[in-house]
Amino acid sequence: MVFCVVSDKKPVDIALPACDIAVFGFEGLGEVDYERELKGETEKFGEIARLSEKSGCGVLCACKTKSRGLLRKSVAAADGGKLLGISDMNHVLDGENFKSGAGLGLYRAGGCKVGICIDNDLLFPDTFKALSLCGCNVVVALLEEVKDVIPPLLIRAYAYLYGLPVIMCAGRTAYFADVTGAIATSARGVSLFDVSPRNRYHLVTTRARGITSDIRQDF
Repeated sequence: MVFCVVSDKKPVDIALPACDIAVFGFEGLGEVDYERELKGETEKFGEIARLSEKSGCGVLCACKTKSRGLLRKSVAAADGGKLLGISDMNHVLDGENFKSGAGLGLYRAGGCKVGICIDNDLLFPDTFKALSLCGCNVVVALLEEVKDVIPPLLIRAYAYLYGLPVIMCAGRTAYFADVTGAIATSARGVSLFDVSPRNRYHLVTTRARGITSDIRQDF
């Protein structure tokens, strides 16, 4: 599968190269007001739906969504000319001016199951563990910026531990972490990564004390 990461252009301003899934950073749609979208004053979600149909690929685009004064970090997903859904960041840290979402984004796009990780959610391993248990083939992480060296280290560890290739668009830089622990970085405005999901499993056993049916307790 070929992923195209676009870090510095809007969906209406680019002719995509051949790819299975196109990923746009937070520069793609900017801020989206749900009320204006519903009134037809803007068509930002329609832009990515039309691009998915025109280019014959799935499209994932980070944005900030506004609803009744509440601001969220979100990712809109489209495929085959249809808007599949919108997922929100679940973890808001240290009084940030955002509203947290609920639930994880998992979409079938471009012929595979793609999991969504948004900004702060990268700091919580349960995000990747849950996506792995749900049969996710690849995770796309979208960050507004890279503040330190931690995000690349985390996607490399998660890819290795949970067997999920990770594509990350952070600011104007694209990353790809393979399940072997290898990582690639690109500062180009448009980057292509060839991803090969591997559904390889291991048998893991453990021992736990208790949880037995032969224990009787008199009261």
